Amino acid sequence: MLRIGFIGGGKMAQAMAKGIVSSGLTKPSQMIASAHPSDEASLTAFREFGAEALTENRSVVRKSDVIFVCVKPNVVKTALDDVKSLSSGKLFVSIAMGITLREIEQILPSDSRVIRVMPNTPAIVQAAASVFVRGTKATEDDTKLVRNILKSIGTVDEVSEYLMDPITALSGSGPAYIFVLIEALADGGVKMGLPRDLAYRLASQTVMGSGKLVNESGTHPGILKDNVTSPAGSTASGLHHLEKNNFRNAVIGAVEAATLRCREISGNSQ
Repeated sequence: MLRIGFIGGGKMAQAMAKGIVSSGLTKPSQMIASAHPSDEASLTAFREFGAEALTENRSVVRKSDVIFVCVKPNVVKTALDDVKSLSSGKLFVSIAMGITLREIEQILPSDSRVIRVMPNTPAIVQAAASVFVRGTKATEDDTKLVRNILKSIGTVDEVSEYLMDPITALSGSGPAYIFVLIEALADGGVKMGLPRDLAYRLASQTVMGSGKLVNESGTHPGILKDNVTSPAGSTASGLHHLEKNNFRNAVIGAVEAATLRCREISGNSQ
């Protein structure tokens, strides 16, 4: 079966590993992950999952057909320099924010294949919104494999690399914005008399159901909003309050600010 390795064994690596196994692409016994010796939680999580877990990277590359690079962006060069002598002919899948395909391909041997991926944290519950960009040496089989892996943890789209910064700002950072929205909705419910546990359940289910309705109905969200809004009703009053307080402007500004920060980190002034 497919042998899959993870350089970095954090939450995203664990989520992807579980999704891959649930899709039937491989078994935990065919997986290996590395983590810093101080990250005992990640090492334990992979071992309890049935995978091998080590504190060095070279064995991960040596034993794997596909290697996911799941370390922090500032560690990517060090990690890849450590394994490049073992990387010839291997497929590397990077989830490191702001690290371009060109940067990775310049470190690895010329026959290494690279695909850059941006998943998001709902991968933990197999509900990620992921995108990927293929590198210069990546094959159609590589693309098909990565697409199937990402489908196992949510949705997937292939994009051009110049879109990765705004995508990171929208879907990569987006869960944080939605968590704040859920918290605020629940706080509003509590203010008006709801028990907090009920308010959180209602708020989170409302957000989840609304997103599912947009995706599955194919209806423009503005139309769905209008369908909820009765003349002179409570929803109209609530929407008016949001408009007066620049709700849309704040959300658009958050995506813009996050995009600019991503470009600053990646050195892309576009």
